[in-house]
Amino acid sequence: MDDKADIGAAERYFGAIRSALDGLGIFLNQQDSPLYKHDLVAQTVAQYLQRLSASFDCWRNRLGFAERFRISRADSGFPVFQNVLELENDKKDAKARLAAIPPAEALRSEMADFILRSRDFPHDLQRSMAERVYLETVERGEVFSPFLLPETIRVSVNPKTMRPFYVVHWGAFDGASNLPLVYMAVIEDSSEDMVEALVGKDGKLNPAVKIPLPVGGLLNPVLARRFDDFAARNSAYSLSPVTIATSLDQDFPELHPKQLRRFVLGPFYTAGITEHNQKVADVLGSVRRPEDAWLLTWTLQEVFSVAEKPGKRGLWSSEPAREEFHINTDDLEATRQGVSHYEQHALVPHEAYQALYASGEASRIFTGFQTHILSNGQVISGI
Repeated sequence: MDDKADIGAAERYFGAIRSALDGLGIFLNQQDSPLYKHDLVAQTVAQYLQRLSASFDCWRNRLGFAERFRISRADSGFPVFQNVLELENDKKDAKARLAAIPPAEALRSEMADFILRSRDFPHDLQRSMAERVYLETVERGEVFSPFLLPETIRVSVNPKTMRPFYVVHWGAFDGASNLPLVYMAVIEDSSEDMVEALVGKDGKLNPAVKIPLPVGGLLNPVLARRFDDFAARNSAYSLSPVTIATSLDQDFPELHPKQLRRFVLGPFYTAGITEHNQKVADVLGSVRRPEDAWLLTWTLQEVFSVAEKPGKRGLWSSEPAREEFHINTDDLEATRQGVSHYEQHALVPHEAYQALYASGEASRIFTGFQTHILSNGQVISGI
């Protein structure tokens, strides 16, 4: 859509993305979802999906008083990064701006009086009402920010190394690719104070230490601020998972990343708006209901350590322990992505899938993807 967004196109886009995110939410909540095989991944991604949905609610409300809204039509199909930044800025001053706008009840009364007096529609008052609704949503909503700080959601002990390990996640909206990203890492901590505090004599988590999970940031308080900074600097989509994991391993001698997962949401395709695959666009354009004319894809990437090279301590120099990360060189795509393993998924409404199948393009479009079909409020996988 153009900078001055056509209202009809915007409504079609928001209707389609709402259906897609709701469908992905259903998929994540199904017990037989493939993501549930990955332990906490589905639960974690669902939290970020709620934030993204709140962001789209805000953007939709914002169109009532600010016409400018752009999406990445030729690439991701998601809003461009500028929209994310504007939302973040509006969140910071929402309270002050709300104080300058009359209460909703007063605006409704003024609108009714204006209509009765002028026999016309009060466009200025309507924009004020739309701005109030938007700012109220922004102020109370948990939106998808450009960067979402790390959070520790699980703590345990590796009985082989006698180190505590943490499961940590964080999020980012990549400004270059315009894609929402979710990261999850399993990290062992060899810091002497954390080992002493968290590991009991039986090699299990010390029951005397009460940890109110989730904990904001890395559980290690000495490294938490540095870890936040690292995550903020190293969450770009252009960085491969193995590059990020290797940098983490090198920057923190006390931390030992055993696994890093990245959930990449997108691209998103919708009829009449996105242009990144003309054949898909043509087929989706034949779907009768606009809210069913979409295709959402995502990729789950994983890199893991297969061994730890022991550290060396000498009189004149020392080397910390280093991880040996596995890259599946038997798979050219895994090598290109810099991962041990990856999965590509596609979610499509039943009517859109029928149209793609009837066109003879379904097998080509979905090659390499695990395909999931949204039908009557349920997601059918393994097609």
